[in-house]
Amino acid sequence: MKQVELLAPAKNFDTAIAAINSGADAIYIGANDFGARVNASNDLESIEKLVNYAHKFYVRVHVTINTILNNEELIKAIELIKNLYIIGVDAIIVQDMGIIKAAIENKIPPIQIHASTQCDNRTKEKVMFFDRMGISRVILARELSLSQIEQICSNTKCEIETFIHGALCVSYSGQCYMSYANGGRSANRGECAQPCRKKYSLVDSDGQSYIDNKYLLSLKAFNASEHLEKLIFAGVKSFKIEGRLKDINYVKNVTLYYNNLINKYAQRVSSGKVFTEFTPEINKTFNRKYTDYFLNGRKECYNFLTPKSMGEYIGRVTKATEKYIETDSKLKLNAQDGICFDNNGEFSGFKINKISENKIYPNKMPKITKGTCLYRNFDFEFNREIESAKIIRKIGVIFEIYDDKIIAKDEDNNEVLIKFPNTEQANNPEKARQNLIKQIEKVGNSDFYIISTMINAENIPFIPVSKINEIRRDILDKLMNERISKYKRPLQESLNYTNFDQSNLDYRANIYNDEAMSFYKNSGCQNCNKALETQQNINQNTELMRCKHCLRFACGLCSKKVKFNKQMYLIDENGKKYPLKFDCKKCEMAVLKN
Repeated sequence: MKQVELLAPAKNFDTAIAAINSGADAIYIGANDFGARVNASNDLESIEKLVNYAHKFYVRVHVTINTILNNEELIKAIELIKNLYIIGVDAIIVQDMGIIKAAIENKIPPIQIHASTQCDNRTKEKVMFFDRMGISRVILARELSLSQIEQICSNTKCEIETFIHGALCVSYSGQCYMSYANGGRSANRGECAQPCRKKYSLVDSDGQSYIDNKYLLSLKAFNASEHLEKLIFAGVKSFKIEGRLKDINYVKNVTLYYNNLINKYAQRVSSGKVFTEFTPEINKTFNRKYTDYFLNGRKECYNFLTPKSMGEYIGRVTKATEKYIETDSKLKLNAQDGICFDNNGEFSGFKINKISENKIYPNKMPKITKGTCLYRNFDFEFNREIESAKIIRKIGVIFEIYDDKIIAKDEDNNEVLIKFPNTEQANNPEKARQNLIKQIEKVGNSDFYIISTMINAENIPFIPVSKINEIRRDILDKLMNERISKYKRPLQESLNYTNFDQSNLDYRANIYNDEAMSFYKNSGCQNCNKALETQQNINQNTELMRCKHCLRFACGLCSKKVKFNKQMYLIDENGKKYPLKFDCKKCEMAVLKN
């Protein structure tokens, strides 16, 4: 079986520990600066503490430095990378080519470099560019199909990482400038204001309206679970869950779900086994309805109704009175559950105060009609179960007992031994044998669980219970120290310049500092423009985002089915108009500045 990695997000230390205990093979987390989620930062002390815990299970820690940097920030980022290497971090996730230039010139230690999805890794040629350079891993754009991913894997040697779950940005990652154009908050600088989750209307040049006041750029949540086996055999090494801003319950639930699923198809790169009685359910956690996006062709990937969580479908309203609602739901509903529904094109909701048979008594009675579909976007009992559920991770150990010693061997073949003290022969060998096994296997709250205990002794010695307990504690401590000493941090091989497949680069190359400019020129690019974030005035018809999501397709106006030549526009709630450009050959849509 192939060995793969489940990569989980972490907002902070506690969430990271929960993700590891739920089965993650690697964690990605932000440091104090330069991460694409400004509200998910962590100091070096917390990250070092996380590294020490993670490495016990051979779990890797990746730190995000995936924003574009100015000249002064780049200097600070290089110092941060040096400190991350010192505390044992396994990899950094980067967008800025100034960092890669520093790596080529050996100005940073050999920490593995992963090319962020913010680098706009949507073509085989782009991934091959990083591969030729020697980058350890490339994180693919989420818009790729299974066949495109397979083609990239078969033409590269570097590790390939793909997203498998979580929120979707409507624009190709690294190619969205709408937030910056509207209010100076740059997505490439970790400050996105999420204009894609706002309301818009779709009109044409004649003033005809096609969709009014809906969330036209808001996508469903990504769920690639049905394609996991194919992605593994396509050659993907790492499977990434989105969500560095998500809460701890979300991370536990989703990580445990994919941990169980991956175990059916592949071996894991980390160690340990998850023990829990909790059953994960991804329909009960934050989602805007699910889509497999473009993995297997173009489908309805959008949710124009709401940018908020819809959760799970529970049934329809069969009767609505002034005090309660009756439903045909077969699910067990609870007081404090959150319920939501489509109220004539507006997304509404309420909290359940009381349940009586099939009657729901809301905290505030909504205007709702018979036949309305209801969804539960907060399951009170499920979330309480997650919070109270014991989810622990332990490493398998085998004990071998001989006449004069005990050997402990873990699941990674690390091995230690302790000699027995000088002891007398047991008067009752069978009782001594049973007592020795019983006490040795009391691993309790340690990081280990027993795979087996084997007796290879002819003469079982008599050892007091207190001494057996001391031997058990000592040998497990010794085994853990041996594990940590044998942990091999992956190192970044030497990088080199290689020719980029474009000689002319506009603002979409996101060149924000002098070193990034120099990097591209050393890569054969002759004409390079600086990032849009360096410009105060943005020209008319500048492309603010490019999407695989297409509003012509959503409206039944796809060029493959109908002829349609009118100019179309998005109009936001303030009346600001954005021209749309449709690249039907590539099956893409661009939003322009008016």
